[in-house]
Order: sequence, then structure tokens, then C-alpha cells
Amino acid sequence: MTSKSLRVLIAAGLTAAVAGTIASGPASAAEPEIMLGAIVPSSGPFAEWGRTNTATLQMLEKQVNDAGGIKGAKLHIMILDDGTKPAQATNDLRKLAGDDHVLAVAGPLTSSAAEVTFPVANEMKVVSTSQASSKPGVAKLNRPWAFRNTIDEGVLGRTTVPYYKKAFNIKTVAIIFDAKDATAATVGSKIMPGLMKDNGIEIVNANDPLSFNTGDLDVSAQVTKIKSLNPDGVVVSADYSQAVTVIREMKRQGVIKPVVGSTQLISSAILKAAPEIPIVAPASFYASMPGEKAEKFVKELTPLLHKISGLPPEIEPSMYDANIYEIASIYIDAVKNAGVTGKPEDLEADRTKIRDYMTKLKGFAGLGGPISFNEDGDAIKAFYIVQGQNGTWQSKVRGCSAPDGKQGC
Repeated sequence: MTSKSLRVLIAAGLTAAVAGTIASGPASAAEPEIMLGAIVPSSGPFAEWGRTNTATLQMLEKQVNDAGGIKGAKLHIMILDDGTKPAQATNDLRKLAGDDHVLAVAGPLTSSAAEVTFPVANEMKVVSTSQASSKPGVAKLNRPWAFRNTIDEGVLGRTTVPYYKKAFNIKTVAIIFDAKDATAATVGSKIMPGLMKDNGIEIVNANDPLSFNTGDLDVSAQVTKIKSLNPDGVVVSADYSQAVTVIREMKRQGVIKPVVGSTQLISSAILKAAPEIPIVAPASFYASMPGEKAEKFVKELTPLLHKISGLPPEIEPSMYDANIYEIASIYIDAVKNAGVTGKPEDLEADRTKIRDYMTKLKGFAGLGGPISFNEDGDAIKAFYIVQGQNGTWQSKVRGCSAPDGKQGC
């Protein structure tokens, strides 16, 4: 079976899972269309995020078309699976931009994929906006076509670590990270060590880095080492599906220490791994967030996610679902307000109009507040330091990714 056929089958399976609720497939050839693209990992290590991203985009497509479309044209979002493989993400972008003639692309999800896909976006002159990449500088290196509806982990950490220190009287930490994941490795080996030093927190394994690789199921040796060092807290730098393995092992060995990490920890699943272990992380969205737009989004998306086979029964909309919903919504707003025609002969000009619209965007109404983009292509938006314990996230601090920490949020 070819990879193209496999992607078609994956898309068909996801559509069938939510049949009767989510619209699928393009409009007929006779109808005008607005074509957008998306790259999500519906298979591989981050398949859960990719599958919920797919349902999110299909929900948005249906919402728009049920409301009459965009200036009389049907919205069609073509969604491809990169399998969490950077090389496949670049192939997907080339297909979406070169063969399918989409106006803009939402994705890819990971920093590893964005690092190789964003240069292709610049080559093909099509906007690509990641819904999850937060490794410092990834969009900055690939201007002007690369954007991220995310916040640099270094910016988030400058608020996260002081709260963590004060809340749990942290004087010492041990750090463990996923060495195979680009964001996790950067946060664990560079960002968090620098932040701990800045906040007067000693790293007890500074000369003995503890790491593992994506997919490892046994981290008992690493946790045993952490236990022997007896730190006040533990930095776990990994996406939630990998962090769960570490946190469960901490519980098994009786290492009940407060955990701190990056946005990668935000998931309802991680809260159930060891409810007695406090977890602190930054987020621009979480499922229990108050507010009319956020609550409506969660209410509409949650039942759709529950209809997708293979996902955890307690699945909730993630921050990355919110981010990709906002990305596609910004593209739609650009089509409505920037003179985009959607005509084949105007494709190059339309793509430039979307890029320029995003560059100048101020105060777009996102799910968690207004959104703009800085000169590096990263989002200026509100974020929250949340604490997870006993199965729920609770907001503790509100911040803003603007340079002054206020303007734009």
C-alpha cells in the first residue's frame, strides 16, 4: 500500500468515526471552494494529538459551511498525516502547496517537523503555522512564511519557574528529559537549567544528565537515581505521553515530588498517571478554562472526540486543538477581509495576502483571548501557569507573551 493510500484510509477512518456529525470531503467540482491544508500526526508517537486535531478541523469546516461558507464558497480543509516523521511533513507540505494548491497550511505539529518543513514553506511561498512547536527560534529562522500559534518555551519558563519555586519552596531539582524530541531536549538541557540558575535553584544532577528516548517504556534506572538524590522537585521535559511513563515510575518508587515542565505536559491523561503528584506547566488553553468562547469550543468538540475509536474515554480538547482551530480561523478571517479570491489564477497573490494579513494581525479573537504575531512569527497571546493535582488543572498565574508582558493580551 502506498503512503498516499494510507493517508487516504486514515482520513476516511477518522471521518467515519464521526459520521453524521462532521462534514467530510470537498464540495462538488461545480461549486467554488476555499482550499486550506493541514499537516497532523494521525499516526506515530503523537497520533492522539493528530487525531483530535483532525476532528477539530472537520468540526470547523462543518461550522463554516453550515453558516453559508466563505463569501459564497465552500470551505475544504485537506488534512494529511505526517506520521510524526519530519521528512513526511515536508512531502505533505509540497503536496498541499504544489499539487492541491491550498491557500495556507496549518501545521506541522512538532518542532522537529517544523524545522525542516518551514524552509519548504518559504521556498514554495505558502504560509505554514505550527499548532505546537515551541522550541526557541524555529519560526524566526524561517521568515516570512513561517508562523507559530505558540509561545517560545523560554518566555513561558520565566513565569513558570518562579511560581513553582514559591508554591513548593523548591531549593533543589533533578532534571530528566526526552533526548529524541527537539523541544523536550532543548527545554531539558538548555532552557530549564538556565532558568533554575536564574532563580537560585540547585540542579542536583547538573553533572549527570538523565535522559531517555521517545518510546522507552522503562525509566526505572533514571527514577532510582532521582530518588537517591532526593531533590525538592523534578523537571520532566517530555511530551505528556512520554512524561506519563516517568511520573508513573516516580509514583511506583515513592518519589512524590512536585513536577514542573513545558507546555508538552498539558493533557488530561497526565493528571491521571499519579494524581497525588502536583504538576506545574504553562498553557495558553486548557479544557476547563473559563470563558464563553473556550467553553463553547469544549462543549462542541468533546462529544466528537468521544466518538473516535481508540482514544482515551476521558479525552478532552487539548491546547493544540485550540491552537489549530485558531490557526484555521485566522486563515478564514484573512480570506474574508484581505481580498483573497480563491481563484486558481490568483493563488500566488492570495497566499501573499494571507501572509501579510497575519504579519499585521492585531487582536484576533482567539479562544483564550486576543492573538497577534511578533516579528519572529510567534504568537502574542495570554498564557496561564496551571497546576494539576487530583485530576484537574487550576490556573494560578496569568501572563502575556508580549515583550512587556502586557500589551496585546
